[in-house]
Amino acid sequence: MVLTGQGALFSTWRHHAVFTDSQESMLDADATHRDHAIIEKVIAELKNGPLAHLPSGRMNANAAWLVLAAISFNLTRAAGTLASRFHARATAATIRTHLITVPARSARRLRLHLPERWPWETAWQTMFTAAAGPPTSAT
Repeated sequence: MVLTGQGALFSTWRHHAVFTDSQESMLDADATHRDHAIIEKVIAELKNGPLAHLPSGRMNANAAWLVLAAISFNLTRAAGTLASRFHARATAATIRTHLITVPARSARRLRLHLPERWPWETAWQTMFTAAAGPPTSAT
């Protein structure tokens, strides 16, 4: 019950408890908890993606697959960060769908014709410009 003229103690319920046996301060413990949540998301994405194919039964094949999965995941996340604010927070699967698996065509030249009215054109162009620089003019 809130008395007249007195504001609510918590107007929104975004707060959650953190229980830990760490010697960190409350703010540091909360930051550690949030960092842990981020890495859990990364691990879940990798498990649902390329790491779903492990183990193969061969140690060297598993090691190579793990390295390639980590490299491709990091490059995908970097591309998303370069593309747009939306893609910076999107999952790797969304980035692959929107920006990497591009329905494009090429006429045997080093030219890429993006589809007309493609919803991710601006994000793709931003990513491409950041990664490769502006295109040279055709002469």
